Amino acid sequence: MAAICHGPQLLIDAEVVKGRTMTSFRAIKKDLQNAGANWVDSEVVVDDNLITSRNPGDLEAFNNKIIEKLVS
Repeated sequence: MAAICHGPQLLIDAEVVKGRTMTSFRAIKKDLQNAGANWVDSEVVVDDNLITSRNPGDLEAFNNKIIEKLVS
């Protein structure tokens, strides 16, 4: 699964972020932390099968990581 920018808000609602290390747009950092995620400020974060990025400026790295994960 891959989520960028505010996309992780859907994962909060699905209650699947607890214990996961992830990133997002800074405005939802506290929401992720309150839901139990370990939020880090990084271009791309991979936690098992979950790939997250902060914003559209990270798209190149985000897309490359998705491709890398799909190929492996």
